[in-house]
Amino acid sequence: MDTRIFTKECSSLAGAGYETHLIAPDAPEGMHNGVRFHSITRGRGRLNRMTKTVSDVYRKAIEIDADAYHFHDPELLPVGLLLKIKGKKVVYDVHEDVPRQILSKYWIPAPLRKVISRTFEVFENFAAKRFDAIAAATPFISKRFARIGCYSLYVNNYPLLAEFVMPERDWSRKEQAATYIGGISVKRGIQEMVKAMERTDAKLLLAGKFIPESLREETTRIPGWERVEEFGHVSRGEVQQILGRSMAGLVTLHPIINYKDALPVKMFEYMAAGIPVIASDFPLWREIVEGNECGICVDPLDDKQIAEAIQYLVSHPEEAQRMGDNGRRAIEEKYSWEMEAKKLVAMYESFGPGAQRTLPLQKQVSSQ
Repeated sequence: MDTRIFTKECSSLAGAGYETHLIAPDAPEGMHNGVRFHSITRGRGRLNRMTKTVSDVYRKAIEIDADAYHFHDPELLPVGLLLKIKGKKVVYDVHEDVPRQILSKYWIPAPLRKVISRTFEVFENFAAKRFDAIAAATPFISKRFARIGCYSLYVNNYPLLAEFVMPERDWSRKEQAATYIGGISVKRGIQEMVKAMERTDAKLLLAGKFIPESLREETTRIPGWERVEEFGHVSRGEVQQILGRSMAGLVTLHPIINYKDALPVKMFEYMAAGIPVIASDFPLWREIVEGNECGICVDPLDDKQIAEAIQYLVSHPEEAQRMGDNGRRAIEEKYSWEMEAKKLVAMYESFGPGAQRTLPLQKQVSSQ
């Protein structure tokens, strides 16, 4: 289940007194953390998800008859418009700058990407202007919708402090290891990370799913793979264990347009876990990492720079701990979900007493 949708947003709304329902594929029916789950069948294949699954979501949404609907998947834009026609409050939760994201979709033929990107942006803007609010995952996305006249606020996908309880840490007992947790792809820097390991005395703790799966075989042939400890998909509890072993967290995404203005949750989770961040040297990220003295920024396309940053941190545990402590302090003071939840609840309060039954819609489980 998507952490932003259920653990953060739904649970926060339920905790604020809203009757909250969640529609999601293969969801466990019943009440969970104050949220009523409703399951639909997961579609097989992209076309099936875009047709039958979307139709199933709409039917279930009408059956529940909520006052306000909060949807997350761009494929549900037509559902949002239909609900507005019925006089409902509708919130579009935008996790990604989808038009720019389309430009890097490997499964879309390259000659078609610009046309599809522009066509989608025109339709998304048309729909967004008719919704009651845009809840954007970053300030950059929020500003994009504000420019076309939408009521738009950013509800950043910062970590829950409660998930990252800080035990007493003995850095002398940590492993000489850096960690990457999340979706694994070429554009998220997997090849440079693996190449970098050959130049270090450290190992890479790698958790997540290869996208596409065929990339794994190619990656295992890169020199440096012998220093990788692979976990595959892991639970939230296992994430904490892996971070507890690590002396640094890697978020060296490539400089594509959809990443430069993003706020990747993994960066903030590394900070919440009290370990320094090795991050791509994007202006926004540099402001966070260097501004809080919680890590090192590198050229994500230069495996030598990545290796030097890893080696520096594993060779200087006192400095690594200082950076890790700074990152944790920044999370507590500026970057926690607990503060973002207040924005979300305030938005619903602005809708008035006629929006006490909320229904977040999740067409498909998203990856972090």
